[in-house]
Amino acid sequence: MENQSFGFLSKKPYTAPSWARHLSPIPSHVFSLAHLPTPIHKWNLPNLPKEVELWIKRDDTTGMQLSGNKVRKLEFLMADAVAQGADCVITIGGIQSNHCRATAVASKYLNLDCYLILRTSKALVDKDPGLTGNLLVERLVGAHVDLVSKEEYAKVGSVMLTDSLKEKLISEGRRPYVIPVGGSNSLGTWGYIEAIQEIERQQLDISSDSTGKPGFDDIVVACGSGGTIAGLSLGSWLSELKAKVHAFSVCDNPDYFYNFTQGLIDGMQAGVKARDIADILDAKGLGYALTTAEELEFVKEVAAATGVILDPVYSGKAAFGMLKDMNDNPGKWEGRKVLFIHTGGLLGLYDKADQLAPMVGNFRRMDIAESVPRKDGTGKMF
Repeated sequence: MENQSFGFLSKKPYTAPSWARHLSPIPSHVFSLAHLPTPIHKWNLPNLPKEVELWIKRDDTTGMQLSGNKVRKLEFLMADAVAQGADCVITIGGIQSNHCRATAVASKYLNLDCYLILRTSKALVDKDPGLTGNLLVERLVGAHVDLVSKEEYAKVGSVMLTDSLKEKLISEGRRPYVIPVGGSNSLGTWGYIEAIQEIERQQLDISSDSTGKPGFDDIVVACGSGGTIAGLSLGSWLSELKAKVHAFSVCDNPDYFYNFTQGLIDGMQAGVKARDIADILDAKGLGYALTTAEELEFVKEVAAATGVILDPVYSGKAAFGMLKDMNDNPGKWEGRKVLFIHTGGLLGLYDKADQLAPMVGNFRRMDIAESVPRKDGTGKMF
């Protein structure tokens, strides 16, 4: 399925890759929401082991107001929402959820209302959440925002919270469609099965470069809700790509994600074990959306050295964890051609502005010598 073969925001019958046609159920339709294919280029990370060849796939450029990997899932989820006659969409996530912002934008593109349940601290649950980062976009596009404390979220759970809002909206005569955390269900997983087919095609062009070895040996990605890693690992396993997929979890723990990913794979009747097709490692550090000074310094260093801006919640932690693992376990990575998938999340950096401020003092008042001619008066100068 080539998204460029039909118009942006149009709906089209979906044809699965040949190697995925035994999966069930196969989506009937897909919306063109992303700008695909996203580019792949060489990535010379600072302190990268010499024996590793690293490339990066820029899924931070999928469009939808910087929505990253979330758009690929939403292409399938929003098509299903429209097919079911929904007039509004409900989803849930953290206060700076990239997925919630992506869903809010996609909903408005398709003339649907959007209801967001956002998790915040107990101290802030009754206060205006502000306009920082993702919140600015969500509120600009008119999403309805319901705040819930982390404590209530933990007690009630995301499914019950979205179901409760769904019942309320139904009682008001609305037709809501619920999208889970991160868009990560079996239907959303198809977004990254499709991405594997895209990578297969792109690596043919990359392999024609005489300076590189053919094909990718490994794929590395951040894992925050499970759908992306499920699609990538299943797709790589079924296709001829056969790259080993490594996921760096930025919340919960690897066991949780192995089990969750297994549920998504079983929901597609794939007949494989998550632990056989994915390598999931812990990179959450202080916890979800909590960033150490060392991690932020790494994000700054990568940006200054390569021009690639990582986000602090997902790809920043994943790349930090990947580089640490490469240096701690050189034998695992030696001689490998690795593709890192940048899943987006740039707006999350705005929420870390105070932490970043001491690290980026590269400004000064311009020193204008006395000998430089001045003009009298206040007239405009062009």
